[in-house]
Order: sequence, then structure tokens, then C-alpha cells
Amino acid sequence: MYKAVLLQFGMTLLAAMAAAAFLGARGALSATCGGLAYALPSSLFAWRLRLASWHEERARVMPFAAGELLKLASTVGLLALTATLYGDVHWGALLAGLALALKANLFAFLVKT
Repeated sequence: MYKAVLLQFGMTLLAAMAAAAFLGARGALSATCGGLAYALPSSLFAWRLRLASWHEERARVMPFAAGELLKLASTVGLLALTATLYGDVHWGALLAGLALALKANLFAFLVKT
């Protein structure tokens, strides 16, 4: 679980470096905001699942579903906050950072623990 979150942060960093190379500081900040909008809620969700696994014997569906809904809502909220507070956002870089962070979960299965 934490492996996937670390890969999300790594892909966010990769997106920021690529955006900085091609688009400058504006693109790097936009890609970072896009990636962090997904990676931060995912890390909090993983932390919450770890705490739940320590205190409960079996998995429960409703806390997991509620946590996933909260993660989705906070991702959308962070993207809206980015659009509101950072008026000079580069949308291509933001979406690239978001997409790379989203697809990092696919690579988590390839990395050995």
C-alpha cells in the first residue's frame, strides 16, 4: 500500500522535472500541484487503512468505501483549490502530473517488495 503511494510521489516528481525542462517553473509547479492533488489524499487513505488494520480483526466495507469517497472528494477539492489560488496554472502540465500519479498504481505491481 505504501509502495503505491511512494510511487505516486515519485511519478509526481518525475512529472515536475519533465514539465520544468519543457515548460519552465510555471509548468513544474502546475505538474506538482496536479500530482500532489492525488498523492496526498492517497497517502492519508493508506495511513487510515493501516490504522484500521491494527484495531480491527476483519476488513469492513463501509469504512473503506467512505474513505475512498473522501479521497475522491479531497482530490477534486485540491484541484479546485489549485485552479482558484494559482491563476497562472498550465493545464496540460497539471493534467500530466495528475495522470502520472494516477497511473503509478499500475507500476506498483511491478516493483518487488
